[in-house]
Amino acid sequence: MSKAKRSENRVTMTQVFKTIIWPRKKQLFIGLILIVISRLSGLVLPGASKILVDDVIPSNDLSLLKWLVLGVVLAITIQSVTSYALTQILSVEAQHLIAKLRAKVQKHIIQLPVRFFDNTKTGELVSRIMTDVEGVRNLVGTGFAQMIGGILTAIISLVLLIYISPLMTLYVLVPVIIFGLISLKAFGKIRPIFRERGKINAEVTGRLTETLGGIRVIKGFNAEAQEIKTFEYGVERLFLNVKASLTATSFVTSSATFLLGLASAGIMGIGGYMIMDGQMTFGDFLAFTLYLGFMIAPIVQMSNIGSQFTEAFAGLDRTEEIMNMPLENSSGNRKIQLPKIKGDIQFKAVSFAYEEGKDVLHEISFLAPAGSVNALVGTSGSGKTTIAGIAASFLNPESGRVLIDGVDLQEVTLESFRSQLGVVLQDDFLFEGTIKENILFPRPSASSEDLQNAVKAAHVDEFTDRFEEGLDTLIGERGVKLSGGQRQRIAIARAILADPRILVLDEATSNLDTESESLIQASLKELMQGRTTFVIAHRLSTIRQADQILVIEQGRIVEQGQHEELIERQGRYYQLYTYQARI
Repeated sequence: MSKAKRSENRVTMTQVFKTIIWPRKKQLFIGLILIVISRLSGLVLPGASKILVDDVIPSNDLSLLKWLVLGVVLAITIQSVTSYALTQILSVEAQHLIAKLRAKVQKHIIQLPVRFFDNTKTGELVSRIMTDVEGVRNLVGTGFAQMIGGILTAIISLVLLIYISPLMTLYVLVPVIIFGLISLKAFGKIRPIFRERGKINAEVTGRLTETLGGIRVIKGFNAEAQEIKTFEYGVERLFLNVKASLTATSFVTSSATFLLGLASAGIMGIGGYMIMDGQMTFGDFLAFTLYLGFMIAPIVQMSNIGSQFTEAFAGLDRTEEIMNMPLENSSGNRKIQLPKIKGDIQFKAVSFAYEEGKDVLHEISFLAPAGSVNALVGTSGSGKTTIAGIAASFLNPESGRVLIDGVDLQEVTLESFRSQLGVVLQDDFLFEGTIKENILFPRPSASSEDLQNAVKAAHVDEFTDRFEEGLDTLIGERGVKLSGGQRQRIAIARAILADPRILVLDEATSNLDTESESLIQASLKELMQGRTTFVIAHRLSTIRQADQILVIEQGRIVEQGQHEELIERQGRYYQLYTYQARI
């Protein structure tokens, strides 16, 4: 990503104020009132210490001592109660904001084009959704309130310090200003480090997710050591990034310790001289020292808060980057709501490329009439799946048009089109849960009768009847507890229940044994009846009855027709068919 592009995704304080802070002004205002009360209560102790040393002890005034102690206890109580209330109000609101942001980012990501997911690791997206937004708790939570409260406390303490001794206050301000300049410079360098940390964390999480998901392949190839090494390299990169940020933040903290330590040593000397010279009472010196602590402590604390803010802004930078990506439905001029369609699909000179300048499809043109079965055959990598992906609106043509009942698919809302679409993929995805939940996925409110019809049509009951829990059997992550054929039949039952007008079958019988395949072929024939169907088939014996066979080679249609017709031509289809027959 170029520097110019990266700068576009940098979140500014103005953006944060408008979108995050201002909408929560009520909670923050209450929080600020509470923190003002809390900080003012905290300033009672230094003033009480001066009175104790200069007035109460010299005069042996027990009555004043009693009221003084009572006042300090009351101030401490108020400080404790307001601090608790502050945490409850702002911390809860911060967690609520994190939950809303996560939902917002997930909603945006799930509506991005399929091509985005083809190029991005699942674990990386999980990190984007769950981790990157967490830093905002410091913007809305106690971090923001502590920063405002710290500034307020420092200002009040500074006024009191000037009142007690302008000379000592001036001496203190010099190292404080130097420390502020160092902090600003350091936090400017830390933000890119935190941004890079989010990227590394997403990469490591992504690889870890893949590793755990592919554990059978890893063990099958005895590749545990290889994966362990890959993960160790990832966490080492993460460690080096954290080390860099710790070095920067520790430099700020060390600078604070050194500079403020010098200030304290100078105060000790100047204050001791002024007491001995009669220019200051011991009570004034004690109060000055305590007020100095009240001024310096927030400044040191703000250096830590500054680090948290920097991390929050880095996470928001990455969130902004992904939220700026155009949604799938934003491509073209998608405003037409499709009614119930007949199912005529026409490709007109459609070209497509996954990478610029490397076309996968070259001006593909054909008509798939409503209710027809259209088989796509050809060697691996010829473009069959790409054509099916475009027909299913998963991909958009680089040039040319796809018409659905005469309407350009680029002008149709995806929701109205996909509500009439069904897909059964070669490696179809099943969700963790029960068989019943997976079949009901496209129509959760379907009747029991519709469910049973789909189960029988796909011959799912052939194996669920043997399970103790039947359709309520838990299938594990991605259906790992079932065989390939069983998973495929559940996917087909899901498509039957969806009752689509357009159907895409990507080698739907590839994972079935001979017995299961014969059962499924009958149910697929029923499923395809009256629906415009695209069948991607490697086993050509399964598509002999197709209304139209398109032979695809290197992104072009080289032959088109029905089985008998193509066999008679003795062209490319004949070669593929006879070759498979010999095998």
